[in-house]
Amino acid sequence: MSRKLTLGQFLKLASLLDSGAEAKDAVAAGEVSVNGEVDLRRGRGMADGDVVETGGRAARVVTRPEMGENR
Repeated sequence: MSRKLTLGQFLKLASLLDSGAEAKDAVAAGEVSVNGEVDLRRGRGMADGDVVETGGRAARVVTRPEMGENR
């Protein structure tokens, strides 16, 4: 079973923003884009290959197989 990674979590994980509060504020202010489009949903599910941008910085979502999955 895979765990859903959200936009807010990814912003912190990728070190694009420092805290959950900062992520919440940036998303609400329209300062975050996913694949070139502003997204106001902090809970948006991220997919392999999505590109997240904020503050002139960007990061790409890269997933890896879960333990026990065939590679």
